[in-house]
Amino acid sequence: MRPRPPVKGRGIVSGTGLIVTCLAATLAALVFSLWPYTGRPGTAPDVLSAQTLRTSHGPLSALDQDFLVKVRLAGLWEPAAGRQARTKGTSPAVRTAGRHLVEGHRFLDERVRGAAAQLNLTLPDTPGDQQKQWLATLNETRGAEYDRQFATVLRLAQGQMLPVVAQVRASTRNSLVRTLADDATTTVLDHIKALEATGDVDYDAVATGMATGSSSPAPTSTPSQTLPPPAFRPPPGQ
Repeated sequence: MRPRPPVKGRGIVSGTGLIVTCLAATLAALVFSLWPYTGRPGTAPDVLSAQTLRTSHGPLSALDQDFLVKVRLAGLWEPAAGRQARTKGTSPAVRTAGRHLVEGHRFLDERVRGAAAQLNLTLPDTPGDQQKQWLATLNETRGAEYDRQFATVLRLAQGQMLPVVAQVRASTRNSLVRTLADDATTTVLDHIKALEATGDVDYDAVATGMATGSSSPAPTSTPSQTLPPPAFRPPPGQ
């Protein structure tokens, strides 16, 4: 009796068996690669950062916390610049922009302090050293040069804040931060429009500051005019 030939498609090295074997090997590799992370505390996306805080309003990320601090810091120096502009501005438009800064941050500062209290987050109480220097520089400037520096410095500050607000609004999972970002968007856009309406914004300086990512909203020199040295020199001893 002649031996029966093997049935086509059977066996671990042929046909369906080969496919099943490959799939099993792939699955085993995936399981093995994921196994070290299974069951580990802190591997969920919302807790990968050690700076993320759990709150009853949702996770408070490091970006959220930085946003709250920046809103508070803006509220500690921009209203002072606005009050100054209402008395030193040489045009009605500059004085109007100053009023917008004062009123906008009165509204926004109340909300950021309320949100921080509910989130148990400590906020600064005084502006930073550079912010004090910007105010001192504006205090030393007079006339049309004051109008230009005021409009340019504050316009750059708003321009730097706007993308931060947008990023927080798009990514936050905290309901209080989300509402504050909505309020900040409205306020910042209002300030931008009021400052631009003065006609004194140095757009070349704003573009340079935005392109370099400078953290200091101080206008840069332009081909047609150079800002006075106080706008660039740090206080003595620094």
